[in-house]
Amino acid sequence: MHPRASCPAEKATAPYGSWESPITASAVSAAGRTVEGLAVAGDGRLVWVETRPEEGGRAVLVKEAAEPSGKAVDVTRQGFAVRTLAQEYGGGAFAVQGDTVVFSNYDDQRLYRQTIGDYSPQPLTPDYAGSVVRYADGVFDPHFHRFVTVMEDHRHDSSNPITTIATVTLSDQGVDEPTVLVSGNDFYAFPRVDPSEKRMAWIEWSNPNMSWDKSQLWVGYFSEKGKVQKRICIAGEDSTLVESPTEPKWSSKGELFFITDRRSGFWNIYKWDEQSNLVTPLYSLDAEFSKPMWIFGVSSYDFLGKDDSNHKIVCCYRQNGKSYVGVLDHDSGSFSEVDIPFSSVNNIVSGNGCFYIEGASASLPVSIAKVMLDDNKATATDFSIVWSSSEDVTKYSSYFSSPEFMEFPTVIPGQLAYAYFYAPCNHIFQGPSNEKPPLLVRTHGGPTDEARGILDLSVQYWTSRGWAFVDVNYGGSSGYGREFRERLLGQWGVVDVNDCCSCATFLVETGRVDGQRLCVTGESAGGFTTLACLAFRQTFKAGSSLYGASSESHKFSSLLASIADLASLRAGMHKFEAYYIDNLVGDKQAYFERSPINFVDKFTCPVILFQGLDDPVVSPDQATKIYKAIKEKGLPVALIEYEGEQHGFRKAENIKFTLEQAMVFFARLVGHFKVADDITPIKIENFD
Repeated sequence: MHPRASCPAEKATAPYGSWESPITASAVSAAGRTVEGLAVAGDGRLVWVETRPEEGGRAVLVKEAAEPSGKAVDVTRQGFAVRTLAQEYGGGAFAVQGDTVVFSNYDDQRLYRQTIGDYSPQPLTPDYAGSVVRYADGVFDPHFHRFVTVMEDHRHDSSNPITTIATVTLSDQGVDEPTVLVSGNDFYAFPRVDPSEKRMAWIEWSNPNMSWDKSQLWVGYFSEKGKVQKRICIAGEDSTLVESPTEPKWSSKGELFFITDRRSGFWNIYKWDEQSNLVTPLYSLDAEFSKPMWIFGVSSYDFLGKDDSNHKIVCCYRQNGKSYVGVLDHDSGSFSEVDIPFSSVNNIVSGNGCFYIEGASASLPVSIAKVMLDDNKATATDFSIVWSSSEDVTKYSSYFSSPEFMEFPTVIPGQLAYAYFYAPCNHIFQGPSNEKPPLLVRTHGGPTDEARGILDLSVQYWTSRGWAFVDVNYGGSSGYGREFRERLLGQWGVVDVNDCCSCATFLVETGRVDGQRLCVTGESAGGFTTLACLAFRQTFKAGSSLYGASSESHKFSSLLASIADLASLRAGMHKFEAYYIDNLVGDKQAYFERSPINFVDKFTCPVILFQGLDDPVVSPDQATKIYKAIKEKGLPVALIEYEGEQHGFRKAENIKFTLEQAMVFFARLVGHFKVADDITPIKIENFD
C-alpha cells in the first residue's frame, strides 16, 4: 500500500464522522454535471453533450467558446434534450459534420437535424407514438448524402426490439421511413463509413454474449445505390480465437483501425490489411486501450491532423489503475507518452492542431481539456480546461483526501484485487488518538465496470466529515484485462462479495479503520453486491443500496437500485442484458442461492434503499420486496422512492436528499456520533 495520504495540520479534535465540512450535499449535486459524447465541428471547435442536474438531468449540446476566455454556447434550444434510450443506457446521441448536427431528442426519440447557431431543429425520422424507435451511434455518409445509424425498433416487441443499422435521408423534402442497411444479428454498434471509398465497418454481436465477451468486426461494400452488396468479417469469426473487437475507425486514406483483445486478453489497437485480409497489432501492451461498451459512442483514440498525413494516432490506455495518454505512429509502431494532468481518461477526439480529452485526476474533477502538441506531435505544449463538472471545486481543496491505489489479498491464496482508499481529511479537524474512523465500502455498478481514483465530491463529502472511504475493483471489474474480468463469470454474488469483505477486513487488519463501524453501499449491480454482503456475510454493520453510473463514469448522480431477487431481475431484463446475468450467475439453483430476498433471515443489520419509480432496468418492486421483508424481520430499514427518476438519479434535489439521508442513517445506526449538518432524518422502521 502507498504511504498514508497527508493532510494539513488540524486544529481541533472531534469524533470521526462529526466534522464540519463545506462540501455539502448541495455542492455535490451542483457538481453532478456529466459529459456524454465529444465531437469537433467544422470550424475546429469542440461540441459536447452535458447533463444538468439543476434542469432535471436535461442533456444539452454545448459548443466551445470562440475565444479561450469566452463562455461555451448552448446549441440545444429549450424544449429539446440530446439523449437516446437505445439499449436503455444510451450514448452516441449526436453527430456533427461541418456546422450541421444530427441528434436524438429525448422526449420523442426522433432524429433531428440542426445548423449550429440556428435554433430550429428539423425532424428527420417519423413520429412513432411512445418513442418506440430509437437511434444511436450515427455518422454522416459522404457518398450518399445520408445519415447511417444504429436503429432499435420496439414497435413489434418491446421486450425484444429489432436492432439494425439503418440509413436516414438528409433531405429538406420531408420525413421518410429509415431504410435498413444491415440486419440479422441481435446487436450492432460503431457503424463507420470510409471517407475515401464506398464501404462501411461495424461491430455486431449476438446473445448470449455481451459485446466485451465476444463480438465481430465486419466491412460491407456499398453498391451504386448505397446498399451493402458484399461483406467480409475482419475479426471475431475464427472459432479458435476468443476476442471482442471494438471501436473501428477509418483514416482519411481508407485504412481501417480497431481495438481487440485477441490472444493477450488486453484491448490493443490493430490495423486491417485489405489485400491479405489479415490484422496486425500496432503496439502490444498488457493494458486496456478501450473499455466495455455499456454506452454507444466511446472514442478511445483518434487520428491526429485532418488528413492523417503524419501517421499519428492519439490514444489512451489503462494499466494498474491509471490512464496514460500517448501518440502512436501507426507506420513505425513507436509510442510516445504525453504527460498531462489526467490519471483517468474516458474519451479522445482530434481537433485542428490539437486534441480534446475527457478525463479527471485526484485533484481535477471530470473535465474536458484541450491539448496542444509540439511540431513532432510528441510533447504537450499547452493543457487548458475547456469544461469542468465543478468549476469552483478548488475552493474545497484543503478538505480533499487523495486516493491511494491499493492491492489486497482475496480469499484465493496468491490472488489480488484492487481498490482506491481515501483516508479522512479535513484541515480543521482530526480524530481522537484512541479512535479509528468508520469505513464506507463502495461497490461499483455493472458489474463489468471500474472504480477510478479521481476527484469526486460524493467521496469527499464523506471523507471531509471523518469517514474513511474505499472504492473496490473486485474480481470481474474492467480495466485489468479479460482474465481478471472473467473471474466473475458464474460467480456473481460470490467473488464480488468476497472481495469487498476482504478489502474491508484488510483495512481493519492494517489499522486503518474501525472494524465495528464498517458500512457498504452499492452502485447499479453494486446494489446486489451490497445486499449479498449483508445477507451472506457478517462483515458489515449497515448498508445502503443506491442508484449508480455509467457506463463509466461512476457518479453519485447515477446511483443504482437494489437487486434483491436475481430471478425476478432476469425475468424482467431488457434485451441488451437479457443473458448477461445468466453468464454471471449460472443455473437456477445458483439464482436462488445468491438472491438475498430468499435469505432475509440471514440479514442482521440495518439497510436503507433508494429507488427511482420509472426505472426500466431494475423494477421498483425489487426495492419494495426487500424493504418489506427486512421490515417484517424487525431490522431497522428505510425506503426512499423518487417519482420521475429512471435508471440513475438526474435531479439535483434527489441527489442531495439521497446523500444526506444515507449519511444520517449510518450515523444514527452505526457511527455513534452526531453529524454536524442540519439534516432532518426520515423515519426508520423498527428504529424510530
